[in-house]
Amino acid sequence: MTAITAIDRGLGADLAEDLAATAFTLAKRFAAGATMWSIAPSWEPHALHIAVEFVHPVIMGKRALPAVALTGPDLVDLVRVSVRPGDIVIAVCGADNADVRSVMRRGPAWGATTIWIGSGERPRAGMADHVLWLDDPDPRLPATGGFVLFYHLLWELTHVCFEHSGLLKPESPEDVCVTCSDEGRLGEVADASPDGTASVRTAHGVENVVTTLVGPVAPGDLVLVHAGTAISRIDEDAS
Repeated sequence: MTAITAIDRGLGADLAEDLAATAFTLAKRFAAGATMWSIAPSWEPHALHIAVEFVHPVIMGKRALPAVALTGPDLVDLVRVSVRPGDIVIAVCGADNADVRSVMRRGPAWGATTIWIGSGERPRAGMADHVLWLDDPDPRLPATGGFVLFYHLLWELTHVCFEHSGLLKPESPEDVCVTCSDEGRLGEVADASPDGTASVRTAHGVENVVTTLVGPVAPGDLVLVHAGTAISRIDEDAS
């Protein structure tokens, strides 16, 4: 008897809503000039398939969208040097992969929108902007077509959003502090100085940040930046 998988049982209302919301985000990012970077360290063909899906549209007249698959070792460093503010990082992987967890967690510091597709045990809440998940522990699931269905639907729904350009207007600025007109944002230390300052990469670019409140920092550390100051350290695995 053939095993029944989560995808066989149907997407369900919640997952369908998540797919629609993710596609809407993709359309807005692509409309603003984003590049999509796809990663799938355990199942690299998925990363390649996603890139091909978006770059080479199968329907005449649809836009070719910039997408690149990143494969090979040193995945975190590879994504770090590739992604630019406003880009998209989409991962196909289980929640137990340390490199993907690190990429997803650092995405906001790089200014990237993060999307995580997977199955089995879910990642912790808040680890990615969008999580598209099949709650099925079967290790064969990545080869059954469920993930392929996800990114095929994302491609189709993204192009549906393009047909309604009025929905793709630039977003309003984020809420800011009423005192200093700045928001708290995640940053990744790029370089640290012994004088209590550091070059920190945030969604706004590389900023010179005072680090005396959090003590010595090192490249790769995550900090919360507000008004030019690192006000706390951020645990990479924290939600």
